[in-house]
Amino acid sequence: MNLWKHTNSLNFDTKRESHKHYAQRKLLKRDRRKYVKWVNSVLRSHKSTVLKEFRIRFPLNASDRNTITQWLEFALSRQVQKLELDIQNYYDPTEEYCFPNGLLIPSSCRASKLQPPSDNICIDHHPCMLFDFKSLKALSFKSVGVSDGDINFFLDNCPQLEQLIVSQSKKLSKPEICGSSLKLKHLELVNCCGLESLKVSAPSLTSLRVTSLDGLLLENVPMLVDVSISCEDGNLSIQHLFCLLSCCISQLQTLCLTLKRREGRGEIDELPKMPKLKKLVVVYRASGHENLNRLAAFIRASPNLVEFELQFKWFDALSRRDREVKDAIKILHRHLKVFKFCGYYGATNDVELLSYILGNCVVLEKIIIDPYFTWSRDKLQVEETARNNAKQKLAPQVPQHIELVIL
Repeated sequence: MNLWKHTNSLNFDTKRESHKHYAQRKLLKRDRRKYVKWVNSVLRSHKSTVLKEFRIRFPLNASDRNTITQWLEFALSRQVQKLELDIQNYYDPTEEYCFPNGLLIPSSCRASKLQPPSDNICIDHHPCMLFDFKSLKALSFKSVGVSDGDINFFLDNCPQLEQLIVSQSKKLSKPEICGSSLKLKHLELVNCCGLESLKVSAPSLTSLRVTSLDGLLLENVPMLVDVSISCEDGNLSIQHLFCLLSCCISQLQTLCLTLKRREGRGEIDELPKMPKLKKLVVVYRASGHENLNRLAAFIRASPNLVEFELQFKWFDALSRRDREVKDAIKILHRHLKVFKFCGYYGATNDVELLSYILGNCVVLEKIIIDPYFTWSRDKLQVEETARNNAKQKLAPQVPQHIELVIL
């Protein structure tokens, strides 16, 4: 729990603790009441007239809409620069809380529509009151209904906006993040089930994270160097992905791909070169039949790669089979310094893969082994077995000049 009561930052972050300790609905309801009272108490005593940051992280729901709206009014009335609302509720999902349209109307019309807040939170309401959206530099909405119109409003009225994050919004449909004068540097639109298309034209954008390829169109992104994207692992979808990234592929420095594997697919064809790529993260949501041969195309396309992270998201270690490694990438890597293997299990081919890395990465400095499993019937035991396996079978192979880290 982090909170600075009388400074220009308010951080009400208890979400992680609540997910760990309040799994039952009844307990969550009780602690939600306590949380609301706590936040209201802090806001009543807060003295600063400006806010650098206002962050809410707690599993709330639509029944708290009036309170949440009052908190937003409080933050906006103090020219907040960074606003985060993360209210994802795994245990008591209800109707989605939607960003209130009443906060996005002209100041001349706003006063008559706003209701006085409860618990005596100090917010001045009068016809001349103006929420200074011009001060906003970062917006983050998670499990909050944000519409295409809301996005347009923020882009039009937040000239200093550099970061925009929207996660798990059901209202988002066909947003267009476009404007030659946009200062936006980081854009993240993830897990928005209603998203049909996305057009991005932002000359200052450096970082993009999306989880849908549907209708994605990138234009005028000369500064884009960091991309994280999900796609199906098949010939058509991989090729389609690189086609979508064609306007920026040669300038990318970091690329994270989440691949959902399918059986019975052919090899990936030669991919376009990524000459500036320094870090590649490949995430497999695996089911037990995967092999590593198809990583060759990604490695060949990245001749100057410095860091390579391979993540296998296994859901049950017992279903995992050995993977083919013998015919995998047979080229020397003259720049790769760090290799991280997440989801290490200790199978024969895991050890073979690490042997290959040691034999072909001539400037390797560090190997990181993470046995983390997303889920297993005996998760802790499986991870400890994998950890011991790495110490016994892998550690003796690693030269002293290479740092081996086993998490």
